[in-house]
Amino acid sequence: MNGDSTVKGNLIVTKANQAAAGQAPGWQRAVRATVAAAGAAMASAAWAVNDLPGGPAVNQLDLHPPVTRIAADQQWLHYFMLVICLVIFLGVFAVMFYSIIKHRKSKGAKPANFHESTTVEIVWTVVPFIIVILMALPATKVVVAMKDTSSADLTIKATGIQWKWGYDYLKGEGEGIAFVSTLDASHRAMSDAGKPQGDDYLLKVDNPLVVPVDKKIRIVTTANDVIHAWMVPSFGVKQDAIPGFVRDTWFRAEKTGDFYGQCAELCGKEHAYMPIHVKVVTQAEYTQWVNDKRKAIQAAADDPNKVWELAALVARGEKVYSANCAACHQASGKGAGPIKALDGSDIVKNDPARQIQILLNGAANGAMPAWKQLSDTEIAAVVTYTKNSWSNATGKVVQPAEIAAARK
Repeated sequence: MNGDSTVKGNLIVTKANQAAAGQAPGWQRAVRATVAAAGAAMASAAWAVNDLPGGPAVNQLDLHPPVTRIAADQQWLHYFMLVICLVIFLGVFAVMFYSIIKHRKSKGAKPANFHESTTVEIVWTVVPFIIVILMALPATKVVVAMKDTSSADLTIKATGIQWKWGYDYLKGEGEGIAFVSTLDASHRAMSDAGKPQGDDYLLKVDNPLVVPVDKKIRIVTTANDVIHAWMVPSFGVKQDAIPGFVRDTWFRAEKTGDFYGQCAELCGKEHAYMPIHVKVVTQAEYTQWVNDKRKAIQAAADDPNKVWELAALVARGEKVYSANCAACHQASGKGAGPIKALDGSDIVKNDPARQIQILLNGAANGAMPAWKQLSDTEIAAVVTYTKNSWSNATGKVVQPAEIAAARK
């Protein structure tokens, strides 16, 4: 693909040079040469990309291929409305142009002189009414079905967090499982370097949401900080996640596979890095995933009363920092722009109570999000890590028990 683009770009440059050698004015030759050079540069900078099954396609114009009944109904409704609008458009403009051409003054047409027409009044009242009814009936049916979240096989809470999603399995198989889904660190690094790669660029996450096929999945949405929106186009689902409010929606995937979406509400500077990845699996695969997930959670469970050594807590904190903090504060701890540096920070070095409160409750009107969804051990670990990394060689240790006390 890149080779073809480069060849085409070189041909454009060649043709432009040939034209420039002709008799065109100097400004035209300059414009042609500039456009040709820009085209060649863009062609050589192109990168190969393919359709992403369950996600966006190259040069996609239509809606995503539906994998739920609701999404299919939405697509049908879209075309139905489009046809009605097209018929109205053609009808109105056909009458208008017919009247303009047939009854123009040059053909000797004499304008009629009348004040009212009962027939016209009835027609332009009844016809729009019929059109509205034709549009409202199927639309209402689809909207009502979209809002029917009753009798769900599985209920999952999706919490919008700047800038990731937290998932809690509330009811059904897998109840009690909870995790945070974050953009894969390698994709953020590609974005920072300006070198996008892969068909799933900025859509890959570390922990996808896993659900069984042919089961009604109720999604309860809320947010910790600002308004987000949980959207998966293939499912025909888009529901706002609002702090202090609970909304819900649902889907029933009819095929297995990986399906992608994004936060669809402008939620801050990292809005573009808040993808959604839903993995739909068979019932047997889902049961196995639930069992494996529970074993992993039990293995990772920490005793909140455990007293940690400095080295172990720093090692744990480095992982937490890389997964959650490095995107803004940088791996070097130097921050960037309005993001404050942690390296050399007086609060980090000398005020652990203030640092803990910032992590639990956020700061700067949401610019620094709250991280209370992390466990006591994770917060203690990342606080200890920042106090003993870079130039912050304080030797101080914050234990999980201190975090638990600060939450009260």
